[in-house]
Amino acid sequence: MAKVQRFFGTSRGLGPHASRRGVLQAGLAIGTLALGRRAALGQSGGAHVHHMPELGLAKLPVVPAMDQPLVEPEGRRSANGVLSTSLRCAYAYRDIGGFRLYLRSYEGGLAPTLRMKPGETLKIRLTNDFPPNRDLVPSNPSYPHQFNNTNLHFHGAHCSPSGIADNVMRLMEPGKSYDIEITLPADHTRGTYWYHPHFHGSADVQVASGMVGAIVVEGDFADVPEIAQARERVMLLTEVVFDAFSMIEDFGTLFPETATRFLAINGQRRPTIDMRPGEVQRWRLVGSQYQDNMLLELDKHRLNVIAYDGIQLGAVQEMKQLLIAPGQRADVLVQAGGPGTYELNAMPYDQGHESPTGPLGRVVVAGEPLPMKLPAALPKPPLETIRDSEITGRRTLVFGATEPQNNVAGHWQEYTFTVDGKIFDPARIDQRVRLGAVEEWTIRNTHRHDDHMFHIHTNPFQVIEIGGQPQADRTWRDTVIVPRPAAGGSTVIRSRFLDYTGVFMMHCHMMNHEELGMMQAVEVYKD
Repeated sequence: MAKVQRFFGTSRGLGPHASRRGVLQAGLAIGTLALGRRAALGQSGGAHVHHMPELGLAKLPVVPAMDQPLVEPEGRRSANGVLSTSLRCAYAYRDIGGFRLYLRSYEGGLAPTLRMKPGETLKIRLTNDFPPNRDLVPSNPSYPHQFNNTNLHFHGAHCSPSGIADNVMRLMEPGKSYDIEITLPADHTRGTYWYHPHFHGSADVQVASGMVGAIVVEGDFADVPEIAQARERVMLLTEVVFDAFSMIEDFGTLFPETATRFLAINGQRRPTIDMRPGEVQRWRLVGSQYQDNMLLELDKHRLNVIAYDGIQLGAVQEMKQLLIAPGQRADVLVQAGGPGTYELNAMPYDQGHESPTGPLGRVVVAGEPLPMKLPAALPKPPLETIRDSEITGRRTLVFGATEPQNNVAGHWQEYTFTVDGKIFDPARIDQRVRLGAVEEWTIRNTHRHDDHMFHIHTNPFQVIEIGGQPQADRTWRDTVIVPRPAAGGSTVIRSRFLDYTGVFMMHCHMMNHEELGMMQAVEVYKD
Protein backbone atom coordinates (compact mmCIF):
# COMPACT_ATOMS: atom_id res chain seq x y z
CA MET A 1 0.00 0.00 0.00
CA ALA A 2 1.20 3.49 -0.74
CA LYS A 3 2.84 5.41 2.07
CA VAL A 4 0.25 7.82 3.40
CA GLN A 5 0.40 10.98 5.42
CA ARG A 6 -1.41 10.78 8.73
CA PHE A 7 -2.66 13.50 11.02
CA PHE A 8 -2.31 12.75 14.70
CA GLY A 9 -0.34 13.73 17.78
CA THR A 10 1.83 16.74 17.06
CA SER A 11 2.77 15.75 13.53
CA ARG A 12 1.86 17.65 10.40
CA GLY A 13 -1.74 18.73 10.05
CA LEU A 14 -4.04 20.33 12.60
CA GLY A 15 -2.10 19.28 15.69
CA PRO A 16 -2.83 20.48 19.21
CA HIS A 17 -0.57 23.51 18.82
CA ALA A 18 -1.85 24.67 15.44
CA SER A 19 -2.12 28.44 15.22
CA ARG A 20 -5.19 30.27 14.01
CA ARG A 21 -3.18 31.34 10.95
CA GLY A 22 -2.25 27.71 10.31
CA VAL A 23 -5.87 26.66 10.51
CA LEU A 24 -6.95 29.42 8.16
CA GLN A 25 -4.17 28.58 5.70
CA ALA A 26 -5.29 24.98 5.77
CA GLY A 27 -8.82 26.18 5.09
CA LEU A 28 -7.69 28.09 2.00
CA ALA A 29 -5.85 25.02 0.77
CA ILE A 30 -8.94 22.86 0.92
CA GLY A 31 -11.59 25.45 0.23
CA THR A 32 -12.17 24.41 -3.35
CA LEU A 33 -12.41 20.77 -2.32
CA ALA A 34 -14.85 21.66 0.44
CA LEU A 35 -17.17 23.57 -1.88
CA GLY A 36 -17.14 20.74 -4.37
CA ARG A 37 -17.86 18.25 -1.64
CA ARG A 38 -20.79 20.29 -0.37
CA ALA A 39 -22.33 20.20 -3.83
CA ALA A 40 -21.65 16.52 -4.25
CA LEU A 41 -23.18 15.60 -0.90
CA GLY A 42 -26.52 16.90 -2.03
CA GLN A 43 -26.62 14.15 -4.63
CA SER A 44 -24.96 11.23 -2.88
CA GLY A 45 -25.16 8.63 -0.17
CA GLY A 46 -25.37 9.68 3.43
CA ALA A 47 -25.84 13.43 3.26
CA HIS A 48 -28.79 15.27 4.74
CA VAL A 49 -28.16 18.78 3.52
CA HIS A 50 -30.92 20.42 5.55
CA HIS A 51 -29.21 19.48 8.82
CA MET A 52 -25.55 19.81 7.86
CA PRO A 53 -23.35 22.11 9.96
CA GLU A 54 -22.34 25.39 8.42
CA LEU A 55 -19.69 25.29 5.72
CA GLY A 56 -16.08 25.41 6.80
CA LEU A 57 -13.31 23.72 8.71
CA ALA A 58 -13.75 21.89 11.96
CA LYS A 59 -14.46 24.57 14.53
CA LEU A 60 -11.71 26.24 16.49
CA PRO A 61 -11.59 25.03 20.09
CA VAL A 62 -14.80 25.65 22.03
CA VAL A 63 -13.87 23.49 25.04
CA PRO A 64 -10.44 22.68 26.48
CA ALA A 65 -8.80 20.38 23.98
CA MET A 66 -6.94 18.09 26.36
CA ASP A 67 -6.07 17.30 29.97
CA GLN A 68 -9.62 17.14 31.28
CA PRO A 69 -10.63 14.42 33.79
CA LEU A 70 -11.61 11.16 32.12
CA VAL A 71 -15.37 10.90 31.68
CA GLU A 72 -16.69 7.37 31.90
CA PRO A 73 -19.83 6.11 30.17
CA GLU A 74 -23.18 5.99 31.90
CA GLY A 75 -23.84 2.52 33.29
CA ARG A 76 -27.08 0.62 32.66
CA ARG A 77 -27.58 -2.56 34.70
CA SER A 78 -29.81 -5.57 34.50
CA ALA A 79 -32.60 -6.15 37.03
CA ASN A 80 -34.39 -9.42 37.73
CA GLY A 81 -32.49 -11.20 34.98
CA VAL A 82 -33.16 -8.66 32.22
CA LEU A 83 -31.33 -5.58 30.98
CA SER A 84 -34.05 -3.65 29.18
CA THR A 85 -32.96 -0.41 27.56
CA SER A 86 -33.15 1.73 24.45
CA LEU A 87 -30.57 3.18 22.08
CA ARG A 88 -31.16 6.05 19.69
CA CYS A 89 -29.03 6.44 16.57
CA ALA A 90 -28.86 10.04 15.39
CA TYR A 91 -26.52 12.80 14.27
CA ALA A 92 -25.16 14.92 17.10
CA TYR A 93 -22.58 17.60 17.75
CA ARG A 94 -19.66 16.26 19.79
CA ASP A 95 -16.81 18.32 21.25
CA ILE A 96 -13.69 16.17 20.91
CA GLY A 97 -10.13 17.36 21.27
CA GLY A 98 -11.07 21.02 20.87
CA PHE A 99 -13.13 20.48 17.72
CA ARG A 100 -16.89 20.53 17.40
CA LEU A 101 -17.77 17.57 15.19
CA TYR A 102 -21.08 16.52 13.66
CA LEU A 103 -21.24 12.73 13.75
CA ARG A 104 -23.53 9.74 13.76
CA SER A 105 -23.87 8.64 17.36
CA TYR A 106 -25.58 6.52 20.00
CA GLU A 107 -27.55 8.59 22.51
CA GLY A 108 -26.04 11.83 21.24
CA GLY A 109 -22.50 11.14 22.44
CA LEU A 110 -20.68 8.63 24.60
CA ALA A 111 -22.64 5.37 24.46
CA PRO A 112 -23.71 3.73 27.74
CA THR A 113 -21.94 0.74 29.25
CA LEU A 114 -24.35 -2.19 29.50
CA ARG A 115 -23.88 -4.46 32.53
CA MET A 116 -25.42 -7.91 32.84
CA LYS A 117 -24.69 -11.41 34.13
CA PRO A 118 -24.47 -14.86 32.52
CA GLY A 119 -27.90 -16.37 31.96
CA GLU A 120 -29.55 -12.96 31.63
CA THR A 121 -31.29 -11.35 28.66
CA LEU A 122 -30.39 -8.08 26.97
CA LYS A 123 -33.37 -6.30 25.42
CA ILE A 124 -32.71 -3.19 23.34
CA ARG A 125 -35.22 -1.00 21.54
CA LEU A 126 -33.02 0.53 18.83
CA THR A 127 -34.40 3.59 17.06
CA ASN A 128 -32.73 4.68 13.83
CA ASP A 129 -33.23 8.44 13.65
CA PHE A 130 -30.75 8.98 10.85
CA PRO A 131 -32.20 10.75 7.79
CA PRO A 132 -33.20 8.68 4.76
CA ASN A 133 -30.47 7.33 2.52
CA ARG A 134 -30.02 9.28 -0.69
CA ASP A 135 -28.27 6.55 -2.65
CA LEU A 136 -29.59 3.27 -4.00
CA VAL A 137 -28.14 -0.15 -3.25
CA PRO A 138 -25.23 -0.50 -5.71
CA SER A 139 -24.98 -3.29 -8.24
CA ASN A 140 -22.23 -4.75 -6.05
CA PRO A 141 -23.72 -4.75 -2.52
CA SER A 142 -20.36 -5.73 -1.04
CA TYR A 143 -19.12 -2.18 -1.44
CA PRO A 144 -19.82 0.71 0.98
CA HIS A 145 -23.26 2.24 0.55
CA GLN A 146 -26.34 3.63 2.32
CA PHE A 147 -24.48 4.93 5.35
CA ASN A 148 -27.64 5.56 7.39
CA ASN A 149 -28.65 1.91 7.57
CA THR A 150 -27.58 0.24 10.78
CA ASN A 151 -27.92 -2.72 13.16
CA LEU A 152 -26.13 -3.88 16.32
CA HIS A 153 -23.52 -6.56 17.07
CA PHE A 154 -22.70 -7.87 20.58
CA HIS A 155 -19.00 -8.39 19.88
CA GLY A 156 -17.57 -11.50 21.51
CA ALA A 157 -20.83 -12.91 22.86
CA HIS A 158 -21.53 -16.63 22.74
CA CYS A 159 -25.20 -16.36 21.82
CA SER A 160 -27.67 -17.00 19.03
CA PRO A 161 -26.80 -15.33 15.70
CA SER A 162 -30.37 -15.68 14.42
CA GLY A 163 -33.75 -13.96 14.57
CA ILE A 164 -33.70 -10.77 16.64
CA ALA A 165 -30.62 -11.83 18.62
CA ASP A 166 -27.03 -11.13 17.48
CA ASN A 167 -28.07 -11.20 13.83
CA VAL A 168 -25.83 -8.85 11.84
CA MET A 169 -27.71 -9.59 8.62
CA ARG A 170 -30.68 -7.57 9.90
CA LEU A 171 -31.34 -4.28 8.14
CA MET A 172 -32.43 -1.44 10.42
CA GLU A 173 -33.51 1.40 8.17
CA PRO A 174 -33.79 5.11 9.01
CA GLY A 175 -37.02 6.27 10.56
CA LYS A 176 -37.90 2.99 12.27
CA SER A 177 -37.44 1.22 15.61
CA TYR A 178 -36.35 -2.37 16.11
CA ASP A 179 -36.24 -4.86 18.98
CA ILE A 180 -33.07 -6.78 19.82
CA GLU A 181 -33.17 -9.64 22.33
CA ILE A 182 -30.01 -11.55 23.26
CA THR A 183 -29.90 -14.20 25.98
CA LEU A 184 -26.54 -15.35 27.31
CA PRO A 185 -26.09 -18.95 28.45
CA ALA A 186 -25.67 -19.54 32.17
CA ASP A 187 -22.03 -20.58 31.68
CA HIS A 188 -21.07 -17.58 29.53
CA THR A 189 -17.60 -16.21 30.21
CA ARG A 190 -17.56 -13.10 32.38
CA GLY A 191 -15.60 -10.10 31.23
CA THR A 192 -15.33 -7.13 28.87
CA TYR A 193 -17.24 -7.09 25.59
CA TRP A 194 -18.58 -4.34 23.36
CA TYR A 195 -21.27 -3.40 20.87
CA HIS A 196 -21.18 -1.58 17.56
CA PRO A 197 -23.01 -1.35 14.21
CA HIS A 198 -22.38 -4.20 11.78
CA PHE A 199 -24.57 -3.63 8.73
CA HIS A 200 -22.39 -4.34 5.71
CA GLY A 201 -21.97 -1.13 3.73
CA SER A 202 -22.29 1.36 6.59
CA ALA A 203 -20.50 -0.24 9.57
CA ASP A 204 -17.09 1.36 8.97
CA VAL A 205 -18.45 4.90 8.73
CA GLN A 206 -20.52 4.44 11.89
CA VAL A 207 -17.79 2.80 14.00
CA ALA A 208 -15.30 5.48 12.94
CA SER A 209 -17.87 8.08 14.02
CA GLY A 210 -17.72 6.72 17.57
CA MET A 211 -20.81 4.50 17.60
CA VAL A 212 -19.24 2.08 20.08
CA GLY A 213 -20.08 1.02 23.61
CA ALA A 214 -18.89 -1.45 26.24
CA ILE A 215 -20.73 -4.46 27.63
CA VAL A 216 -19.58 -5.94 30.93
CA VAL A 217 -20.65 -9.48 31.76
CA GLU A 218 -20.18 -9.21 35.49
CA GLY A 219 -18.74 -11.58 38.07
CA ASP A 220 -15.23 -12.36 36.88
CA PHE A 221 -12.56 -12.44 39.59
CA ALA A 222 -15.22 -11.89 42.28
CA ASP A 223 -13.23 -14.17 44.60
CA VAL A 224 -9.94 -12.32 44.08
CA PRO A 225 -9.99 -9.48 46.64
CA GLU A 226 -7.11 -7.56 45.04
CA ILE A 227 -9.21 -7.27 41.86
CA ALA A 228 -12.64 -6.94 43.44
CA GLN A 229 -11.47 -4.00 45.57
CA ALA A 230 -9.81 -2.14 42.69
CA ARG A 231 -11.49 0.89 41.18
CA GLU A 232 -12.78 -0.02 37.73
CA ARG A 233 -12.57 2.17 34.65
CA VAL A 234 -14.08 1.53 31.21
CA MET A 235 -11.93 2.95 28.41
CA LEU A 236 -12.98 2.91 24.77
CA LEU A 237 -9.95 3.52 22.55
CA THR A 238 -10.71 5.29 19.27
CA GLU A 239 -9.14 7.04 16.31
CA VAL A 240 -10.76 10.43 15.73
CA VAL A 241 -11.48 11.15 12.08
CA PHE A 242 -13.29 13.98 10.32
CA ASP A 243 -13.32 15.86 7.04
CA ALA A 244 -13.30 19.57 6.21
CA PHE A 245 -16.91 19.84 7.39
CA SER A 246 -16.25 18.27 10.80
CA MET A 247 -18.00 15.10 9.65
CA ILE A 248 -17.58 11.52 8.44
CA GLU A 249 -20.27 11.60 5.83
CA ASP A 250 -19.16 8.73 3.61
CA PHE A 251 -16.51 6.07 3.08
CA GLY A 252 -14.22 8.40 1.15
CA THR A 253 -13.29 10.14 4.42
CA LEU A 254 -11.85 6.86 5.74
CA PHE A 255 -10.12 5.12 2.85
CA PRO A 256 -7.43 5.08 1.56
CA GLU A 257 -6.02 5.33 5.05
CA THR A 258 -5.21 9.04 5.32
CA ALA A 259 -7.69 10.49 7.76
CA THR A 260 -6.70 9.86 11.40
CA ARG A 261 -6.31 13.18 13.23
CA PHE A 262 -5.63 12.05 16.80
CA LEU A 263 -6.39 9.33 19.34
CA ALA A 264 -8.98 9.39 22.10
CA ILE A 265 -10.30 7.58 25.16
CA ASN A 266 -14.07 7.78 25.68
CA GLY A 267 -14.25 10.55 23.12
CA GLN A 268 -11.64 12.67 24.91
CA ARG A 269 -8.23 13.71 23.67
CA ARG A 270 -5.52 13.02 26.26
CA PRO A 271 -7.78 12.91 29.33
CA THR A 272 -6.34 12.73 32.84
CA ILE A 273 -6.74 9.60 34.96
CA ASP A 274 -6.41 10.27 38.66
CA MET A 275 -4.79 7.76 41.02
CA ARG A 276 -3.31 7.78 44.51
CA PRO A 277 0.19 6.48 45.25
CA GLY A 278 0.10 2.70 45.58
CA GLU A 279 -3.49 2.44 44.34
CA VAL A 280 -4.49 -0.43 42.03
CA GLN A 281 -7.08 0.23 39.33
CA ARG A 282 -8.68 -2.13 36.86
CA TRP A 283 -8.85 -0.75 33.35
CA ARG A 284 -11.27 -2.39 30.92
CA LEU A 285 -9.64 -1.44 27.61
CA VAL A 286 -11.83 -1.76 24.52
CA GLY A 287 -10.12 -1.67 21.12
CA SER A 288 -12.91 0.18 19.33
CA GLN A 289 -10.61 1.85 16.82
CA TYR A 290 -11.79 1.36 13.24
CA GLN A 291 -8.56 0.45 11.45
CA ASP A 292 -5.25 0.58 13.35
CA ASN A 293 -3.47 -1.27 16.12
CA MET A 294 -2.42 0.55 19.27
CA LEU A 295 0.76 -0.37 21.14
CA LEU A 296 0.18 1.00 24.64
CA GLU A 297 2.86 2.04 27.11
CA LEU A 298 2.44 3.81 30.45
CA ASP A 299 5.55 5.72 31.46
CA LYS A 300 7.41 4.10 34.40
CA HIS A 301 4.59 1.60 35.01
CA ARG A 302 3.79 -2.00 34.12
CA LEU A 303 0.52 -3.17 32.60
CA ASN A 304 -0.71 -6.31 34.38
CA VAL A 305 -3.09 -8.17 32.07
CA ILE A 306 -5.73 -10.43 33.68
CA ALA A 307 -8.05 -11.10 30.71
CA TYR A 308 -8.23 -10.85 26.93
CA ASP A 309 -11.42 -10.51 24.90
CA GLY A 310 -13.62 -11.12 27.93
CA ILE A 311 -11.94 -14.41 28.91
CA GLN A 312 -9.96 -14.68 32.14
CA LEU A 313 -6.30 -15.65 32.17
CA GLY A 314 -4.89 -18.23 34.56
CA ALA A 315 -1.96 -16.00 35.54
CA VAL A 316 -1.19 -12.29 35.46
CA GLN A 317 0.84 -11.22 32.42
CA GLU A 318 3.11 -8.30 33.35
CA MET A 319 3.97 -6.15 30.33
CA LYS A 320 5.82 -2.96 29.51
CA GLN A 321 3.86 -2.60 26.26
CA LEU A 322 0.42 -3.96 25.36
CA LEU A 323 -0.79 -4.36 21.78
CA ILE A 324 -4.52 -3.93 21.16
CA ALA A 325 -5.85 -4.49 17.65
CA PRO A 326 -9.26 -3.30 16.43
CA GLY A 327 -11.92 -5.42 18.11
CA GLN A 328 -9.73 -6.75 20.91
CA ARG A 329 -10.11 -6.06 24.62
CA ALA A 330 -7.73 -6.33 27.55
CA ASP A 331 -8.40 -6.10 31.27
CA VAL A 332 -5.39 -4.54 32.95
CA LEU A 333 -4.40 -3.86 36.55
CA VAL A 334 -2.34 -0.70 37.00
CA GLN A 335 -0.59 0.06 40.29
CA ALA A 336 0.31 3.72 40.69
CA GLY A 337 3.86 4.71 41.53
CA GLY A 338 4.94 7.85 43.35
CA PRO A 339 3.32 11.28 42.91
CA GLY A 340 3.69 12.71 39.43
CA THR A 341 2.25 12.78 35.93
CA TYR A 342 2.81 9.80 33.65
CA GLU A 343 2.08 9.61 29.92
CA LEU A 344 -0.06 6.84 28.43
CA ASN A 345 1.08 6.68 24.81
CA ALA A 346 0.44 4.76 21.63
CA MET A 347 3.95 3.77 20.58
CA PRO A 348 5.26 3.18 17.04
CA TYR A 349 4.11 -0.15 15.62
CA ASP A 350 4.57 -1.61 12.15
CA GLN A 351 1.47 -3.43 10.95
CA GLY A 352 2.50 -3.08 7.32
CA HIS A 353 1.63 0.59 7.46
CA GLU A 354 2.35 3.07 10.21
CA SER A 355 -0.02 2.81 13.14
CA PRO A 356 -0.96 6.15 14.69
CA THR A 357 1.21 7.25 17.59
CA GLY A 358 0.86 9.90 20.23
CA PRO A 359 -0.69 10.65 23.59
CA LEU A 360 -3.76 8.73 24.74
CA GLY A 361 -3.97 9.95 28.31
CA ARG A 362 -2.12 11.15 31.39
CA VAL A 363 -2.11 9.39 34.75
CA VAL A 364 -1.91 11.94 37.55
CA VAL A 365 -0.79 10.38 40.83
CA ALA A 366 -1.44 12.57 43.86
CA GLY A 367 -2.94 12.62 47.35
CA GLU A 368 -2.61 10.35 50.35
CA PRO A 369 -1.05 6.93 49.64
CA LEU A 370 -3.48 4.06 49.19
CA PRO A 371 -1.41 0.90 49.65
CA MET A 372 -2.93 -1.96 47.66
CA LYS A 373 -1.62 -5.23 46.32
CA LEU A 374 -1.63 -6.99 42.98
CA PRO A 375 -2.97 -10.56 43.04
CA ALA A 376 -0.37 -13.27 43.58
CA ALA A 377 -2.46 -15.81 41.63
CA LEU A 378 -5.59 -16.04 39.50
CA PRO A 379 -8.28 -18.73 39.42
CA LYS A 380 -8.31 -21.46 36.80
CA PRO A 381 -9.37 -20.08 33.39
CA PRO A 382 -13.01 -20.77 32.46
CA LEU A 383 -12.33 -22.54 29.15
CA GLU A 384 -10.48 -25.83 28.77
CA THR A 385 -7.60 -26.17 26.33
CA ILE A 386 -8.52 -27.89 23.07
CA ARG A 387 -6.54 -31.12 22.82
CA ASP A 388 -5.24 -32.61 19.58
CA SER A 389 -7.55 -35.60 20.07
CA GLU A 390 -10.64 -33.35 19.99
CA ILE A 391 -10.05 -32.02 16.47
CA THR A 392 -12.75 -33.18 14.04
CA GLY A 393 -11.67 -31.13 11.02
CA ARG A 394 -9.19 -28.67 9.60
CA ARG A 395 -9.51 -25.94 6.99
CA THR A 396 -7.44 -23.09 5.55
CA LEU A 397 -8.66 -19.58 4.75
CA VAL A 398 -6.73 -17.02 2.71
CA PHE A 399 -6.95 -13.26 3.28
CA GLY A 400 -5.84 -11.33 0.20
CA ALA A 401 -6.11 -7.98 -1.55
CA THR A 402 -5.65 -6.20 -4.86
CA GLU A 403 -4.55 -2.56 -4.96
CA PRO A 404 -3.98 0.23 -7.51
CA GLN A 405 -1.10 -0.21 -9.91
CA ASN A 406 2.27 1.49 -9.30
CA ASN A 407 1.63 1.51 -5.54
CA VAL A 408 -0.12 4.87 -5.75
CA ALA A 409 -3.07 5.46 -3.44
CA GLY A 410 -6.25 5.98 -5.43
CA HIS A 411 -9.98 5.99 -4.89
CA TRP A 412 -11.39 3.23 -2.70
CA GLN A 413 -13.14 1.69 -5.71
CA GLU A 414 -9.69 0.60 -6.94
CA TYR A 415 -9.18 -1.72 -3.95
CA THR A 416 -10.53 -5.23 -3.36
CA PHE A 417 -10.16 -7.27 -0.19
CA THR A 418 -10.98 -10.97 -0.32
CA VAL A 419 -11.23 -14.22 1.59
CA ASP A 420 -10.32 -17.25 -0.52
CA GLY A 421 -10.13 -15.00 -3.58
CA LYS A 422 -13.75 -13.82 -3.28
CA ILE A 423 -15.31 -10.62 -2.02
CA PHE A 424 -18.18 -10.93 0.43
CA ASP A 425 -21.57 -11.87 -1.00
CA PRO A 426 -24.46 -11.64 1.50
CA ALA A 427 -26.35 -14.28 -0.48
CA ARG A 428 -23.55 -16.87 -0.25
CA ILE A 429 -22.58 -19.28 2.54
CA ASP A 430 -18.81 -19.77 2.45
CA GLN A 431 -18.14 -22.13 5.36
CA ARG A 432 -20.44 -24.84 6.75
CA VAL A 433 -19.62 -26.39 10.11
CA ARG A 434 -21.49 -29.14 11.94
CA LEU A 435 -22.79 -28.25 15.42
CA GLY A 436 -20.48 -29.77 17.99
CA ALA A 437 -17.46 -29.82 15.67
CA VAL A 438 -14.03 -28.91 17.01
CA GLU A 439 -11.90 -27.49 14.23
CA GLU A 440 -8.43 -26.12 13.58
CA TRP A 441 -8.30 -23.25 11.12
CA THR A 442 -5.21 -21.83 9.45
CA ILE A 443 -5.73 -18.25 8.29
CA ARG A 444 -3.13 -17.23 5.71
CA ASN A 445 -2.39 -13.63 4.74
CA THR A 446 -1.11 -13.12 1.19
CA HIS A 447 -1.51 -9.33 1.32
CA ARG A 448 2.07 -8.10 1.48
CA HIS A 449 1.25 -4.58 2.71
CA ASP A 450 -0.88 -5.19 5.80
CA ASP A 451 -1.47 -7.40 8.78
CA HIS A 452 -5.14 -8.32 9.13
CA MET A 453 -7.35 -8.87 12.19
CA PHE A 454 -9.33 -12.11 12.10
CA HIS A 455 -12.63 -11.99 14.02
CA ILE A 456 -15.37 -14.60 14.12
CA HIS A 457 -18.77 -14.25 15.74
CA THR A 458 -20.55 -16.57 18.21
CA ASN A 459 -17.70 -18.87 19.32
CA PRO A 460 -14.32 -17.91 20.84
CA PHE A 461 -11.14 -19.63 19.73
CA GLN A 462 -7.79 -20.65 21.13
CA VAL A 463 -4.68 -19.17 19.47
CA ILE A 464 -2.22 -21.96 18.59
CA GLU A 465 0.32 -20.23 16.36
CA ILE A 466 1.06 -16.73 15.02
CA GLY A 467 3.52 -16.08 12.20
CA GLY A 468 4.88 -19.62 12.44
CA GLN A 469 5.56 -19.27 16.18
CA PRO A 470 3.74 -21.67 18.55
CA GLN A 471 1.89 -19.85 21.34
CA ALA A 472 2.86 -21.39 24.66
CA ASP A 473 -0.08 -19.92 26.59
CA ARG A 474 -2.67 -20.68 23.87
CA THR A 475 -4.79 -17.69 24.85
CA TRP A 476 -8.54 -17.67 24.17
CA ARG A 477 -9.72 -14.75 22.02
CA ASP A 478 -12.35 -13.67 19.51
CA THR A 479 -10.04 -11.38 17.49
CA VAL A 480 -6.43 -12.06 16.53
CA ILE A 481 -3.78 -10.57 14.25
CA VAL A 482 -2.87 -12.44 11.06
CA PRO A 483 0.58 -11.11 10.13
CA ARG A 484 1.55 -10.13 6.57
CA PRO A 485 3.84 -12.51 4.64
CA ALA A 486 7.05 -10.76 5.72
CA ALA A 487 6.06 -11.32 9.37
CA GLY A 488 5.13 -14.99 9.01
CA GLY A 489 1.93 -14.78 7.01
CA SER A 490 -0.44 -16.99 9.02
CA THR A 491 -2.28 -17.65 12.27
CA VAL A 492 -3.61 -20.99 13.51
CA ILE A 493 -6.65 -21.21 15.81
CA ARG A 494 -8.89 -23.90 17.29
CA SER A 495 -12.57 -23.52 18.15
CA ARG A 496 -15.49 -25.51 19.51
CA PHE A 497 -18.72 -24.81 17.61
CA LEU A 498 -21.17 -25.23 20.45
CA ASP A 499 -24.81 -24.56 21.35
CA TYR A 500 -26.00 -22.41 18.44
CA THR A 501 -26.90 -23.08 14.82
CA GLY A 502 -27.37 -20.34 12.26
CA VAL A 503 -25.40 -17.99 10.02
CA PHE A 504 -22.80 -15.57 11.35
CA MET A 505 -19.78 -13.67 10.06
CA MET A 506 -16.02 -14.14 9.95
CA HIS A 507 -14.03 -11.12 8.75
CA CYS A 508 -11.11 -8.74 9.09
CA HIS A 509 -11.78 -6.26 11.89
CA MET A 510 -9.98 -3.47 10.08
CA MET A 511 -13.43 -2.20 9.24
CA ASN A 512 -12.49 -0.68 5.89
CA HIS A 513 -11.16 -4.06 4.74
CA GLU A 514 -14.39 -5.76 5.78
CA GLU A 515 -16.43 -3.16 3.90
CA LEU A 516 -14.40 -3.79 0.74
CA GLY A 517 -15.04 -7.53 0.79
CA MET A 518 -12.87 -9.29 3.42
CA MET A 519 -15.71 -11.19 5.08
CA GLN A 520 -17.39 -14.60 4.81
CA ALA A 521 -20.63 -16.10 6.06
CA VAL A 522 -20.32 -19.19 8.27
CA GLU A 523 -23.25 -21.54 8.82
CA VAL A 524 -23.37 -23.92 11.76
CA TYR A 525 -25.89 -26.67 11.07
CA LYS A 526 -27.36 -29.59 12.97
CA ASP A 527 -27.67 -33.06 11.41
